[in-house]
Order: sequence, then structure tokens, then C-alpha cells
Amino acid sequence: MVVEEKFEFTSGAKKKIITTFVVGLVLALIGIFVIGSRNHGHEEAHGANHSKETVAASAQQHGGHEATAHDQAGAEHHEGGEHAEGGHHGATGIALRVIKNLWHNSVFFTGIAVIGVFFIAFNYIAQAGWSAAIKRVPEAFGYYIPFAAISTITLFFLFKQDLFHWYHDGLYNPFLADGKTPNPEYDPIIASKTWYLGKGFYIFRLFAYFILWFLVWFKLRTNSLNEDLNADLKYHDSSIFWSAIFLIIWGVTSSTSAWDWVMSADPHFFSTMFGWYVLASWFVTGLAFITYITVSLKEAGYLSFVNENHFHDLGKFMFAFSIFWTYIWFAQFLLIYYANIPEESYYYVERLKNDIYSPIFFINLIVNFLFPFLVLMTRDAKRQRIILKVVAVAIIIGHWLDFYIMLTPPILKHEGGLDANFLFIELGLALVFGSIFIFLIMTGLSKASLVAKNHPMLEESIHHHVV
Repeated sequence: MVVEEKFEFTSGAKKKIITTFVVGLVLALIGIFVIGSRNHGHEEAHGANHSKETVAASAQQHGGHEATAHDQAGAEHHEGGEHAEGGHHGATGIALRVIKNLWHNSVFFTGIAVIGVFFIAFNYIAQAGWSAAIKRVPEAFGYYIPFAAISTITLFFLFKQDLFHWYHDGLYNPFLADGKTPNPEYDPIIASKTWYLGKGFYIFRLFAYFILWFLVWFKLRTNSLNEDLNADLKYHDSSIFWSAIFLIIWGVTSSTSAWDWVMSADPHFFSTMFGWYVLASWFVTGLAFITYITVSLKEAGYLSFVNENHFHDLGKFMFAFSIFWTYIWFAQFLLIYYANIPEESYYYVERLKNDIYSPIFFINLIVNFLFPFLVLMTRDAKRQRIILKVVAVAIIIGHWLDFYIMLTPPILKHEGGLDANFLFIELGLALVFGSIFIFLIMTGLSKASLVAKNHPMLEESIHHHVV
């Protein structure tokens, strides 16, 4: 007989998560006000010296005459031009770094939350029995979706011109107001993408993603809770139907949201595999979170029906989709490498040839492929809880770095990298978002039994055995 298991979100656990949130916030504030202000002062002094050197060089070119106002204006334009080229349209320096990291973490954790719904959906469609005992873990991920909607939509409307170069009107008009003078800001490549990056259509998609994802998750969650109260198969059948609907929605929106939120930060770049690449990164990270939380609950005395065979399957998922992510990574790289199209190849040039980002670029491959591939290769490794937890943490960190290397170069240009700011701002804001994510998942887990007791395949899951 199945016994109901209720997760207690204790005050001690809440204090730990809140403490993590506070630590992350303090680290971020230290990075902003201490290290950031110090670096800003240094940059201002360097900028002033560089501007003087530019004016002096200009004066020398004019035969040693005193620099004119025109020369000084040219120097100022040169200074400003460097920032404009990097997409700095308002916020600059440390402020832009904070904005970029807020967006980075919002997008990263949003995708993981929706992967929880995806995990439930494809298991329903596949009639997979093994996962019935752990389905309440990914089911709880949906509690983060409302917060994800608020954070992502708010950040977009507050900082859209700092995050997305394509949002500026001047890029789309070939002529100035008089209709004759060529517009120096006009960008024909970006202008050709107006049909997709049109502001109205973009904003419509932004809201549509969250509405659709939340509604399907809410329907699946409601069916699951109703099933606990009534063993009628109509709830299971309804969940299969809504899972099919979600897979169609996710099949489209997983790619379009990746284009909108990540690839469009660098609007000249395009890759037909980029949607799959981001999905692979989200998916394996979501699997890592599901595995880590499941193992932690088991170690805390919950999920009594979960056994080493369930852990084996979760380990196989992390192993397999780490390889899948690498396959997509290599396929995209190889296609861009041998085609050598400028709009594609510079994506890798600025990450491989730049000393700021090249270390992260290679760390990304080591942590996300070599480590899980080698560690999870054996059968026994997939059944050891401590190994699963270590690999899960490595995957989460590794794919956070994956999103970092996708978003940072086009937004920050040469102002990112593994410096002192990284240890405070990037780490701090990651802890802030991560603690909110975990807090909402734990809250969701505490709202219902950890065992979907009337799930028609629960008995199969309880006796699950991997040969």
C-alpha cells in the first residue's frame, strides 16, 4: 500500500536558502560599489589620457597647431564610438555588467523551470513508468515560472536598449529625416530581420511564452493533484493530452525563445542550430537539478520508493545528454568553421581569439563534456549518490558558464571575463537567482505529497529495475 509522503520545508532549510540569497546580494553589492567604483575611476583616468593623446595626435597632424574644437569633438566621438559599437546605449561599465548578469541568470533559470514541465510531458507521452515515483520533483519546477515571467519581462522593458542593439530605431532607416542624407547608423543586416525582430512581434512572443508555459504546467499540476484525490483515469488521460500540446508548444518556443533572448543579443550572428544548442544546455541542466534534488530528498529520508535503479536512469540521462550537448556544440562549430561565413564565424573568433573569454570557452567544454562523460561512464558510478550529486553540481555550474559565454561577449565586449568583478557580481547574482529558484521549488514540493499515489504507473515505478 502506498503511503503518502509530505515534504516539510523546515525553517532551518528556509534560513539556509535565505542566507545564501543574502550572501549573494552582499557579494554583488561589494562588486558594484567597491571593485566596480575603483575600476570605474581607473577607466575614467585612462579614458582622459587616451582622449588627450588623440587630440595631441590630431594637432600634430594639423601641423602642430593648437587643437581645435573640431578635433576635441572628434576625440570625444571616438571615445563614445567605442562604447556605441559595443552596444552601450545608456548604461556603461559596471552598470551594464549588472544588467547583463541579471538577464543571464533570468534566462538561465527560466529555461530550467520549463524543462521541469518538459520532463513530465515527454514521460507521459512515452508512457514511461519508471519516473512516476519522482514526478513531483520536476512538477515543482513550474512554481518558478511566474517569477521567471516577472523578472524576464521587467528586465526587458527596463534595459532593452542596453541588452539588444537591434532595438534602436536608427538602425532601420537608410536615410535621415530629410529623406536624402544617408543615415550613418543604418544597418542593412539588422534591417533585413525586421520581420522577426519587430518590436511589437517580439513583445507579443515574450508574453506568449510565459502564458503558454504556465497554463500547460498549471493544467498538468491540477490533474496530478486531482489524481491524488480520485483514482479516475480521466486525469491521467487529460495529462497525456496536455503533454502532447506542450511538446508542440515547446518544440517551437524552445528555439524562438533562444533566438529572442540569447542569439539576438548579437543580431548579426545567426546559426540554424542555435535553438537546439540552447535547448540541449537547458535540458541537461534541468536533468542535473532533478537528479540533485531527488538524491537530496532521498538522503533526507523522503522518496522511500525511489531506489538505485531510478538513480541509474537519472545518471544515464545526464550522461547521454551531456554527450548530446557536445554533439550539437561540435556540429555547430564544424559547420561554421568550414563554411567560414563572416556573420557566423566571428562568433567563435571573439571567444577563441580573445584572452578574456578563451579560458571560459575551454573550461566550458571540459566541465560540460569531459567531466560527466568520464565520471558517469561506468554502471556503478550512476548508482552512487555522492557521484551523481557532484556531477550534477558540475553540470549546473558548467552550463551557467555556457550561457555566460553566449551572452557576455556581445553585450559587454571586452569588459567581461574572469576578473575580480566576476567573483563578486557574477557569483553573487547567480546565488541570488539560484536561491530564489530553490526556495520556490521547495515551496512547491511542500504543497502536496511527494508520491503521486494514484498514478496508474506508480506500481511499475516502485518495482523499477535496470538490467
